[in-house]
Amino acid sequence: MSEPAIRVDDISFSYGDIEAVKGISFEVAPGEILGFLGPNGAGKSTTIKILTGQLTPRSGAAQVLGVDVTTDDPEMQANIGVCFEEKNLYDTMSATENLRFFGSLFGIKDVDTDGLLRRVGLADRAKDRVSKYSKGMRQRLMMARTLVNTPKVLFLDEPTDGLDPVSSQAIRNLIKEEAARGAAVLLTTHDMHEADELSDRVAFINEGKLHAVDTPESLKLRHGKRSVTVRLREGDTVTERSVSLEDADAGELLKTAVASPDLMTIHTEEATLEAIFIEMTGRGLEG
Repeated sequence: MSEPAIRVDDISFSYGDIEAVKGISFEVAPGEILGFLGPNGAGKSTTIKILTGQLTPRSGAAQVLGVDVTTDDPEMQANIGVCFEEKNLYDTMSATENLRFFGSLFGIKDVDTDGLLRRVGLADRAKDRVSKYSKGMRQRLMMARTLVNTPKVLFLDEPTDGLDPVSSQAIRNLIKEEAARGAAVLLTTHDMHEADELSDRVAFINEGKLHAVDTPESLKLRHGKRSVTVRLREGDTVTERSVSLEDADAGELLKTAVASPDLMTIHTEEATLEAIFIEMTGRGLEG
């Protein structure tokens, strides 16, 4: 089994008297997407800032690619990619110029700017100044910039926050592609649908504490009901019935429903990630 690309062991951090991160531990394997799921102020961004060397933990230890995050290690830093909500792009430069400049910071002379911009749907705007870009275009360029050095570890802090559905899906597809390539991805989000779609595992964080680290499927099976809802049309009305899969006659009931010409839909009644989060923490994902 390969060594984790990210290893966090009981780290804590405070802003003055405010404890932002309270003794959390987790790992992320190469090729894995771990979704950090929690509301604003839960400790997600602080954790990423610790792992990228911007903050020093008050206690505990963390490693990225086997290197302590408090160590100024150029080789480790050259193998990570970071995308924050803040758009620190150069407005007077074109997209191509931005990518070349950031590539030069890694000592990369021949950045595949055309390939990167094609991946984020900006190839036709490569020579335009970034000042002319919309919010969604800037965020897609931020993702392209994050991939300039073909990183082994990606830290993505709310990469689709506030974006339109098309831009959001483009970025989600990129994240999946990078994980398939073998990159470890730590994704912070308060969007449960995004976490469910992308994450191999999710970590519920609230008020600086981790409440669960598991696969979305395992969490939903453990906290949900083994049942399905059957909707049938009866004349001008629609009836809905919940069938527990624990019932001895569940198979026969479902067989009858499927054979009925009045059947409209059958769907499972699994718990949502948001419902599970609220059950564990007493707090919603938004806000």
